[in-house]
Amino acid sequence: MGNDEKTMKQHIAHIALVVDDYDEAIKFYTGKLDFDLIEDTLLSETKRWVMLAPKGSSECRLLLAKAANEEQKSRVGNQTGGRVFLFLYTDNIRSDFLSMKEKGIHFVRELKDESYGIVAVFEDLYGNLWDLIEPKK
Repeated sequence: MGNDEKTMKQHIAHIALVVDDYDEAIKFYTGKLDFDLIEDTLLSETKRWVMLAPKGSSECRLLLAKAANEEQKSRVGNQTGGRVFLFLYTDNIRSDFLSMKEKGIHFVRELKDESYGIVAVFEDLYGNLWDLIEPKK
């Protein structure tokens, strides 16, 4: 690529999260994690375009994708083979941690200081693992 060519700017816009039920997932993410429902558009009798994002976030969004067959249903809650799947950054982990616990979020690893910040690991309603991270400044 030569110096005269334009450099493309790219970013990840959405990450598909396979779910059992749209409304159940919306209720969890908006009620327990305080995410905003960005869009919920009916595409067909069985398919919707449902996007969620953490409050104040303008970058990557979660696109809820309802499992449509047995193969997809087998991936609900285990999209990464048991590894942490998603990373939620915060500027106040202690407050978020306590609030999430009060709302019934199950943490599989309590708050821990790491070289990159403070982290805790929680499960979403299907068992996907998330890192809640307050990065070091």
